[in-house]
Amino acid sequence: MSTINRRDFGIAVAAAMLLPATAARAETTEVHIDNFVFQPAQLDVKVGTTVTWTNRDDIPHTVVCAGKFRSKTMDTDDSFSFTFTAAGDYKYFCSLHPHMTGMIRVE
Repeated sequence: MSTINRRDFGIAVAAAMLLPATAARAETTEVHIDNFVFQPAQLDVKVGTTVTWTNRDDIPHTVVCAGKFRSKTMDTDDSFSFTFTAAGDYKYFCSLHPHMTGMIRVE
């Protein structure tokens, strides 16, 4: 095998090893806000998952995780998305209705 062939072979092997990682699709999941409740109230996801909250109520709501993320005030059918890039427990609430709470556990 010549030097050029070895180099090309090495590049092909490296590309093949990286292919599954780059071909992986990011996960997405949804939380609905309905009747003053986050549904589901607790969600377990993997690092890299994007969660989208959609307001199905006929009054405004927000999604706030202190120091991590904050949505704008969402009217009916408005949505807010956040991608979780680090493991941990993310407790959140509606700043307009603080009794509304939920949690995203990221593994």
